[in-house]
Amino acid sequence: MDAAFAAAREALRHQEVPVGCVMVRAGRVLATGRNTVNATKNATRHAELNCVDAIYRQCGAAGVPAAAVWGATDVFVTVEPCVMCAAALVQLGVRSVRYGCANQRFGGCGSVLSVPGRLLPTDATFVQDAERVDEAIALLKEFYKGDNPNAPRAE
Repeated sequence: MDAAFAAAREALRHQEVPVGCVMVRAGRVLATGRNTVNATKNATRHAELNCVDAIYRQCGAAGVPAAAVWGATDVFVTVEPCVMCAAALVQLGVRSVRYGCANQRFGGCGSVLSVPGRLLPTDATFVQDAERVDEAIALLKEFYKGDNPNAPRAE
């Protein structure tokens, strides 16, 4: 989870919503990602999906089918995955997801919609890391008190 928070802090430095994600298999970090929505002007470039894409690239380069990787992959993310990301993680078949704070606006793990288990069947565990909630919220507050250069402007 420490690496996910480091990625979230990097996102904040790049004026992105500070969400970081790390995907681990057998104790080895497979991918680290952060939000890149503002930089790419692509609303799907969430930290989780950036990690997923990195793993697909690695598997392709190594000639390993990505489907063989997901079932033993654990995901650590600083904020509850949104509905889109929660659905993607369930569909991929990751083993577990541990997240920092709840996402009261877009959360797909129970805050807004319960994707895992209720909407899509899964054996994966989705659990909040109670010890990292305040840290995750502090990063989000830091971002939202600043000026977002990509926000619409009144003319």
